[in-house]
Amino acid sequence: MKLTYNSKEVIHLPKQGSWPESFHEFEAEHGYALMAAEAAGRPLLLRGEPGTGKSQLARAAAVATGRLFLSVVVNARTECEDLQWKFDAVGRLGEAQILASVPDVDRLGRLQPAHFLSPGPLWWALDWLSAEQKFNNCINPCEPIPDKPEAWQPGQGSVLLIDEIDKADTDLPNSLLETLGNGDFKLPYLGGSVRKQTDIPPPLVIITTNEERELPAAFVRRCLVLPLNLPENKAELTDFLCRRGAVHFGKQCSEEVRMHAADMLVEDRWNVEPGQPRPGQAEYLDLLRAVIGMAEKETEQLELLTALRRFVYRKAAAQV
Repeated sequence: MKLTYNSKEVIHLPKQGSWPESFHEFEAEHGYALMAAEAAGRPLLLRGEPGTGKSQLARAAAVATGRLFLSVVVNARTECEDLQWKFDAVGRLGEAQILASVPDVDRLGRLQPAHFLSPGPLWWALDWLSAEQKFNNCINPCEPIPDKPEAWQPGQGSVLLIDEIDKADTDLPNSLLETLGNGDFKLPYLGGSVRKQTDIPPPLVIITTNEERELPAAFVRRCLVLPLNLPENKAELTDFLCRRGAVHFGKQCSEEVRMHAADMLVEDRWNVEPGQPRPGQAEYLDLLRAVIGMAEKETEQLELLTALRRFVYRKAAAQV
């Protein structure tokens, strides 16, 4: 299934797991970048400061095409194997302690390591059916089965979000590209491998970085790259934020409220000392969400903007 989008249509993103309900409007260049990544068979690397909508773009791409949405947030300890499979060593130890007091039980059979191996996001993305079978045969899966769209079938494909890859060790990006390029990876304890099935499309892989650490040059060369940066011109940024506010909360707050919140953000963003976190799109939406949740009348919302501003926008130490 080819990615389709409409840059003028607002897409409703329903609540999914820990992801809250939201709305998304594709920029034309974002749609082209997604389609190019799919056509080239390369991951799409989204670069930009936190809060610019990188993760939501991946989720919107999945919803727009009816694909399965899978996501994983990378940390400093994440290795490529963590994205492929997970082994519950603690669960196996606990099972051994329980079985020690149970007579007439096949302890060796119950404690086979394969019983404690569960699928990771890459496994689900490459071969849903074998991942589902392994999940059902796992004694204690490390994570729940991913949520999937109603009536979704593996042949419709998936979107895999690998979030904040800049937090990982430098070995992860290169190992990841090897797995994606080969379309398979080996499994421990089972004596086999997971391979992308010929009757399903390859996953559309979207990777984000907040630029906290420089990524390996070889990794970046093998990705398509889409920078997601807020406008540096004050008037353009105000207009950009107001449009985003209308997409998310157009019926819940007036244009004046959205404009006033944007003007406040622009002022505070340009007064932050170099190296300190600057308020951006995420903070803007948080402020609107807060005032909408606390008041319905425009006059009350405008008053709340001033009262709540310092909690939401002024997070830099010099501004507190």
